Amino acid sequence: MASNKSVEKMGTENVVNCLYRHPGAAFKLICFPWAGSGSSHFAKWAKSFHHSIEVSSIRLPGRESRSNEPVATNLGHVAAEISNALLPILQDIPFAILVTGPVLFPLYQTACSSGHLEALHLKENYKLQPMHFFVSSANPPHVSNEICLDAPYHSGMSEEQVFNIIMTMGGIPKDILENKELLEMFLPILKADIHMMFNFTYVKTSKTLLSCDITCFSGTEDTAKKTEGWKDLTSGSVENHKFPGNRFYLTNPSNETFIINYITKCLEMSCFA
Repeated sequence: MASNKSVEKMGTENVVNCLYRHPGAAFKLICFPWAGSGSSHFAKWAKSFHHSIEVSSIRLPGRESRSNEPVATNLGHVAAEISNALLPILQDIPFAILVTGPVLFPLYQTACSSGHLEALHLKENYKLQPMHFFVSSANPPHVSNEICLDAPYHSGMSEEQVFNIIMTMGGIPKDILENKELLEMFLPILKADIHMMFNFTYVKTSKTLLSCDITCFSGTEDTAKKTEGWKDLTSGSVENHKFPGNRFYLTNPSNETFIINYITKCLEMSCFA
């Protein structure tokens, strides 16, 4: 019979994808992938970081090694599951959160809301708060919801309707669009993500929710035009960095390198704060 610790470890590894472990790391970076995608892309980022920063990426139900599980449909349940998985590895080490927007798909609200909700969940329930919160191509959740509700969503929509909503909200990269098998694999996951997104209502309270600094990355032609709204959700500072191009700016290797270097500098400088 498995011990409680081994069960806890399996639960963490099921949700948290860490390809390159660094037991002596000074910081942890927890990445929330864009809607509809898996954890692999950002888990591989670890190769580009110094070993003082251990990088992990969140793996949601219905994706990759969890493909045999039903996809998630409730953002609150997702936050609770992720918190339980993260607690054993965040108790004694500073950490930062990276929430990514529409690199492959334009449904940034799901990733944005889940990452921010997770930060709040950790703070309110376990007194744990990220030392820095990074967002890419994402309006804050209290702004995003206003945009989402304009889309013609209903719970019984078909995959074809999902596809049309995606195209309306900005489209899909050509290499994905032209790969029928890949597109068919992603559509059910995206349908579940859309359902989760439209059934989540963010209620902003009058009190400041976070106290960490927030950095926003976006493209000059991005749909995320209201990133200044993040200042409503923290008492810390909020910085904005723009890159040439649209929401797919992060597919440019030089932009990706800049962000990795910027995150590294922020975490290292925190030691002297």
